[in-house]
Amino acid sequence: MKRVLAVFALTTVSGMAADWTGYIIDQACASKKEMVGNVTCALNCIKRGSPAVLVTGDGKIYKIVDQAKVTEHAGQKVTITGKMEGDSIKVDSVKM
Repeated sequence: MKRVLAVFALTTVSGMAADWTGYIIDQACASKKEMVGNVTCALNCIKRGSPAVLVTGDGKIYKIVDQAKVTEHAGQKVTITGKMEGDSIKVDSVKM
């Protein structure tokens, strides 16, 4: 019974919505600090096929499941509300 409760607790916690704040930039430039906030670069690289990612203030890079929900915010600082699915964020909403 304890195992069932532990599995249920973990499933419930992982399914809860959370918030992440950072910049939407392209994956190719995500590790370059000087590119964070560069709207022109982010827009161009995303249009050429580099996936959009979220880069937080502490340098963590998160993949985005719902690309269409974030591409209009390329290069901008946003707060994403969503759920973590594996190593990617499934976006519920994006706020500037």
